[in-house]
Amino acid sequence: MQETLLHISSSTTAATATTTTPAPFNNPNFRSITRPKHLHFPPHSSVKPPTISLPPSLKSSENEIQPAISPPPSQESQIHELLLYLDSLGVDSFYCLHSHPTLISTPLSQIKSTVDFLLSLGVATLDLRRIFPMCPELLTSSTTDIVIPATTFLLREARVEAADLRHVIHRRPRLLTCSVERRLRPTLYFLQGTIGIDNVRKWASLLSCSVEDKFIPRIEYLQKLGFSYRDTITMFRRFPSLFCYSIKENFEPKFDYFVVEMGRELKELVAFPQYFSFSLENRVKPRHRMCVEKGVCLALPTMLKLSDERFRERLEVFRSSSAPVRASPLWFAKDGDVIT
Repeated sequence: MQETLLHISSSTTAATATTTTPAPFNNPNFRSITRPKHLHFPPHSSVKPPTISLPPSLKSSENEIQPAISPPPSQESQIHELLLYLDSLGVDSFYCLHSHPTLISTPLSQIKSTVDFLLSLGVATLDLRRIFPMCPELLTSSTTDIVIPATTFLLREARVEAADLRHVIHRRPRLLTCSVERRLRPTLYFLQGTIGIDNVRKWASLLSCSVEDKFIPRIEYLQKLGFSYRDTITMFRRFPSLFCYSIKENFEPKFDYFVVEMGRELKELVAFPQYFSFSLENRVKPRHRMCVEKGVCLALPTMLKLSDERFRERLEVFRSSSAPVRASPLWFAKDGDVIT
């Protein structure tokens, strides 16, 4: 390689560097890049900083006063206004924001529209203090597209009485956040057609539940326990609240105790599915032990539905006399009630 010669000229002559040209780099995977032979660097003093010229329309004279532009309201002020409004209703605003963060970006006008609509239905301001923390999604749901269609469905298709609407909303406000086409109407048809519940309005709170995610798994679980499909549907028709109970926390422990400790037959649960509604620790176990101590076998409704005082009285009566055998018509009455 030849030696590189560097010539430094005066301040008016540009610096020029002369080097030998290296052999080209040949690679079929990369295209050839030509390297410049001479690099010209202008003197430092000749470099001028760029300047920005404003158009004449934006130039202002010393005496001209520009109009003030009001900034848009900040997010902090919107949140503050939202909190003040919810607090004026007595609603736990911080809980609603924590459980449903999208409430922050919801226009206050939409929230007021929903509140005004609920009040027009007869819902009291006191009810809102329970409804919104229980279902903060109602605050962000469109009044026109979701809340009003859901309310119309409850009144017209589910046959909920107008006088009962306040109670229905108070118990299950999530109903007003559900889609009519994707949730409310399919659930109504399932309860009426498959289960055979005629008076669905009495169980209107179930309409917000998913058939695939909540109803079907519980039906299949009872079938796995040994109940026939017909008996399973009968149990849910007699006591639709079974759909609301947890499989792991309710069905499993209570069924195990029923079969293993109590030694009862499945047909007793078919006749009285309300058994699953009683507390295992506070009602089922203590009363079963008392029956065992007294040597008495009571029907499930008699053992569980009576008050403590009446239960003890009935226990003494059956202890001093012979209890009806299970084949007796006195053992079970219609819908699992006992004839007293």
